[in-house]
Amino acid sequence: MTPRMDNPSLVVPGALQPLLDLTEVIGKVGVPQTTLDLIRLRVSQINGRGYTFPDDPDQAAKTDPRLRRVAHWRTESCFDEAERHALEMAEAVTLMTDPQDMASDEVWEKSSQHYTDEQLGALVMHIGLVNLWNRVNVATRQEDAAWR
Repeated sequence: MTPRMDNPSLVVPGALQPLLDLTEVIGKVGVPQTTLDLIRLRVSQINGRGYTFPDDPDQAAKTDPRLRRVAHWRTESCFDEAERHALEMAEAVTLMTDPQDMASDEVWEKSSQHYTDEQLGALVMHIGLVNLWNRVNVATRQEDAAWR
């Protein structure tokens, strides 16, 4: 598919930097980068935003092998309990099947056993930001992105 336009974050003057600044702030509250990466990929999968992974063996070795399993996080044993609860929160907030209960008390409580309020806030903001990026990129038919 051909992109409909250049990425809006580059077209709209001043739009990119605040989004990058928010990403930086989110990364400073103590949620492991690997967890944020898992969330980014899972939310992107749900939203139909594609990523390509390196084929070069040297580059592939630098990529967390669990990323290729994230769609099946419920049945894969390689994800720890905190990551599972973060992924559950990511799916609940992204899918929004019932806006009144999109992140149920049960989902929230499980996550709060592993993350502080500041970290939970960062998780929710990260999920929202990834959803924003996904929707912008999917709506404008941007090419699949290379994973870091």
